[in-house]
Formats: sequence, structure tokens, C-alpha cells
Amino acid sequence: MITLHALQYSRATRVLWLLADLGQPCNRIDYDRTEAFRAPETLSKVHPLGKSPVIEDNGEMIAESSTILRYLAAKYDDDAHTPPRGTTDFWRHEALFDYVEASLAEVALQAILPAFRGQPVPDDAKTALDTHLDYVAKAIGDGPLLFGGKAMLADIQFSYIVALLARFGLLAGHPKVAAYWDALQQQPGYIAATRSAGPMAPPA
Repeated sequence: MITLHALQYSRATRVLWLLADLGQPCNRIDYDRTEAFRAPETLSKVHPLGKSPVIEDNGEMIAESSTILRYLAAKYDDDAHTPPRGTTDFWRHEALFDYVEASLAEVALQAILPAFRGQPVPDDAKTALDTHLDYVAKAIGDGPLLFGGKAMLADIQFSYIVALLARFGLLAGHPKVAAYWDALQQQPGYIAATRSAGPMAPPA
């Protein structure tokens, strides 16, 4: 059985979501955040950078949530969480999947971190975020999710960043992305993961 090292309020919920969709159990080891909202020192004994999520499977240690999601889809021969291979939608999906952490996350955190500290979001950070959220809104299209009504890997990947943006009121002025967040929260895998491990974003 896969062992999942899961930090509270983290990207680990993405992994739990996919496992729930696949009907696969895991041995979950939970880690609470420190008072400074950082990962505890014990996680550095699992991964040199103290990262979460990390999974262990058959002696292999795998980090990075995007890699973990792809690994699990391959391990369990899952083709329900990507559009058909070779199609235009498949490659659009792959681009969106990688966009979340390669491009969106850094921009989003420039707004999330000041909001988390109770500080005003700098104008340049808000402008950059608005540009990306407009891009996400176009990607959603007719919705409710990126490729219709069923969550794909890219939707699962988006969920954590969108959860944080919603938590700190940063989706104001972006109704399509706000509706997308509402639709994500209605997905069975999301519901199962958050019931099991708690919310993605910290409470108010």
C-alpha cells in the first residue's frame, strides 16, 4: 500500500482526491503545521527539503504533487482523468496541468502571502494575478470544470491554489473562477479527501 506523507493545509489533498477517485487506500501519515505555519522539522527526515506531499511505494520515494498524480494514474492504469491521448484536448490538458505550478502558483503566492499576513496586496501583485485569473477563466470555457463536468488531473492540480485564492478573497471580480471553485468542491473525490484530512486552505 502507498504511504502518503501529508502536511496539514497542503497540496497533499490533491493526492488524496485522486486516490479517492481511484478507490485506492493509502497509509497516511499526517503532519501539523507549526505556529509559524511552516512544515515541522520531522518532514525533513522524509524529504531533504521538508516537502509534502511525498509518497512511498515499493521502496520508491516520490515528491512533487504533479509527479505523484501522474505516477498514480499510470500505476492504476487510469485514463479517466485525462482527455483521450493524441487529441487537441489531451495536450491542452497537459499544458494546463503544468501551468498551475510552473506559472500560476508563483504569481498567486505574491498576493496570497500578504493577504495571509493581514497586509494589503501590492498593486503589481494584484494586477499580475488578475491577468492569470482572466487566462484561467478562458480555459474554463463553458465549464463547469476545465473539460466539462468531470474532474481531470488538471482540475485536481488547480484546486489547491484556487482554494487559497478563495480563502483570502482574491477571486473577487472573477466570477467564472469563483464558480469553478464551487464546482470543484462538489466533486466526490474532493469531498472524500477533505472529509478525511480537513480543508485545503486554513480556516479563518
